[in-house]
Amino acid sequence: MESVLAAAITGFLTLIGVLVSNSRSRAVMECKIDALAEKVSKHNQVIERTYQLEQDMAVAQNDIETLYRKGG
Repeated sequence: MESVLAAAITGFLTLIGVLVSNSRSRAVMECKIDALAEKVSKHNQVIERTYQLEQDMAVAQNDIETLYRKGG
């Protein structure tokens, strides 16, 4: 009977330890995911701005070519 009680107490304490460990690991993972999501958001903003600059540059180059054709 003593060995069953000792095994039950050990199992319960092990379960508590695993639950605490998993909750801490999950908290760390959530922080890392949030940081990664923020980096991805910043990257996407850079991509969008770069795309807009490329579009503006194409329009400017077209305008310059048109001016050269009219003037030259």
